[in-house]
Amino acid sequence: MLVMSVIVFVGVYAIGNPLEVLIPPDAPQDVRDFIIARFGLDQPLWRQYLTFLVNVLQGDFGYSFVYNIPVLDLILSRLPATLELASFAVLGGAFIGVPLGVYAGYRPNASSSKAIMGLSILGFSVPSFWVGLILILTFAVSLGWLPASGRGDTVEIFGVGWSFLTLNGLSHMLLPGVNLSLFTLAMMIRLARAGTREIMLTDTVKFGRAAGLSESTILLRHVLKLISIPIVTVFGLELGTTLAFAVVTETIFSWPGLGKLIIDSITNLDRPVMVAYLILVALLFVTINLVIDLTYRLLDPRLGGRSA
Repeated sequence: MLVMSVIVFVGVYAIGNPLEVLIPPDAPQDVRDFIIARFGLDQPLWRQYLTFLVNVLQGDFGYSFVYNIPVLDLILSRLPATLELASFAVLGGAFIGVPLGVYAGYRPNASSSKAIMGLSILGFSVPSFWVGLILILTFAVSLGWLPASGRGDTVEIFGVGWSFLTLNGLSHMLLPGVNLSLFTLAMMIRLARAGTREIMLTDTVKFGRAAGLSESTILLRHVLKLISIPIVTVFGLELGTTLAFAVVTETIFSWPGLGKLIIDSITNLDRPVMVAYLILVALLFVTINLVIDLTYRLLDPRLGGRSA
């Protein structure tokens, strides 16, 4: 995280000049000097980084240049929207994709299995922005079934608004959620199919059939358990990736989450928001990888014994 903070800070502060956004062109020199000193932009880069690092260790990511509020408060206010959209997309993709992939691996020569694999190829190949536009054109413009943008009505729980708890909010979430879930769906289908095909040829399945176990028992107790580790790995990484980089979908559907926030911050050269966002994304991936490693031990205790 320390190394990432250096890379992010230097990289972000090397592009653009936020003074063009912060200071009007006709501002007098004394106002310019005050604003430059107020944000510490008159200090050398190494001193700016040390000040930033000390503040971050105290939970202070600074103030947004554009919104003039604490960056952490700004990010946390947008996090629930992205969190529920990403969870909807990744969980939906996993719960639909894994059974489809297992079926495609169990009956690889069936026409339905070939159709499933064709769906996975589309999920990998078709750009998400194009799919998003087609979804809007079809279901929002032509048919008028679903809204094309916004988050809809929300219900507050502990001071945080959630849209999935209302029908109106769910209707707003459906199109961006489907668009965001296509890649995860395709990934899970192909991963589950490959794992199932491999496990079905092992002695474990042969012995299970010889012992008189039903095909459903073999699939549920043996195949799913043996392919669970790579699925958990991909699920965790996809959740982190979707949370961090739902930029295209949130922009197309005007979803007020972190993706739209970072795009606006880049456009406006809001440096504190960009730095805080990227550092928190790095922390997110570190945490997810730790959780995945701990989950491995629960799925297969032998992994802990080998590592010891």
